[in-house]
Amino acid sequence: MGEIVSDRGGRRIELRRVGVVEQLRLFKALGPDLSENRAYFGLAKLAASVAMIDDVPVPIPASETGIEAVLERLGEDGVEAVGAHLTADAEKDVLGEAGN
Repeated sequence: MGEIVSDRGGRRIELRRVGVVEQLRLFKALGPDLSENRAYFGLAKLAASVAMIDDVPVPIPASETGIEAVLERLGEDGVEAVGAHLTADAEKDVLGEAGN
């Protein structure tokens, strides 16, 4: 079971770890142009990190359309909640590596 965050609407969003292989598959699904767009890839990775919304499974997106579908399900509140959590985790990782 992954970590769970809640958005402003009270939805429970379970997260999964997006590993190297999943990131490679995202690059392949997005193609060369979108893979180099940092903002777009960041949202794609955010979408791939969502495992469930209110106990309904969310498969890892395998195409641009799949990424858009997950982001549509999340909406602004869900994207904000997941993004804040992932950013906080990234900051903890950096501090841990720095020995702080």
